[in-house]
Amino acid sequence: MATTTLRASSVDIAALVGLMREFYAEGGYALDDDWAASSFSALLGDPSRGMAWIVKVDGEPAGHAVLTLRHSMEFGGPDAFVDDLYVRPGFRRRGLGRALLAALFDECARRGVLAVHVETGADNAAARALYEGFGMRDRRRLLLTTTLTERSESPLDRPTA
Repeated sequence: MATTTLRASSVDIAALVGLMREFYAEGGYALDDDWAASSFSALLGDPSRGMAWIVKVDGEPAGHAVLTLRHSMEFGGPDAFVDDLYVRPGFRRRGLGRALLAALFDECARRGVLAVHVETGADNAAARALYEGFGMRDRRRLLLTTTLTERSESPLDRPTA
């Protein structure tokens, strides 16, 4: 079993959208493929926004991670979000999520990122254990969100029928 973790590029957008579709379906959300492809294109076309990685097993896309960047007044410099992390069910418990996060954290260190954040379900013990293995802790804060335009509406705001 050959496993490779690669920084994603525009040639990976179709595979990334496929992985994102599976990720959203697990949570019961629909995904507009064109919307997702456009979002990946914007991210991958501007490294100052962040980047994505794709992990492949024997050449087959098995998971992905997305990092987004911003400036934080709280931390006095750049901070980052693990915006997405997904490993397909048949590939879980093989260290692929850890490999994706290792690549993501290596990039954060290279860029001088001062803090990394992630959002996960309180009941997702496996994800919490993975993130805690990288030193991430619950800071007892709520993430409050609103969308400002129809274009920015998250697919997660649109449940499947």
